[in-house]
Amino acid sequence: MLRLVPLILMLGIIPGLSLAQKHEPSTSHADAVGVATLVEKGSYTNREGFDVHRPAHTTTGAIPSGATAQCRDGSFSFSMSHRGTCSHHGGVARWL
Repeated sequence: MLRLVPLILMLGIIPGLSLAQKHEPSTSHADAVGVATLVEKGSYTNREGFDVHRPAHTTTGAIPSGATAQCRDGSFSFSMSHRGTCSHHGGVARWL
């Protein structure tokens, strides 16, 4: 039974409980309040089935909410795993 608990949580079988969180980067807040605004829009579904915002630049270069890495081209990634992060953006410059 204990082995099933993580699987149950990941699959969302019990409403309100989850091990994984969807990344919801900030896109509507103004830079004036200290939150980065993303330039590029769009998302993809990762291998775990979660919608993840595509790598994006910010209007000020500030780190957006939910970013996990900065790519070598200056964009920010919201990837939930290290594998493949920033693969079409020159690779990872730094992990956040």
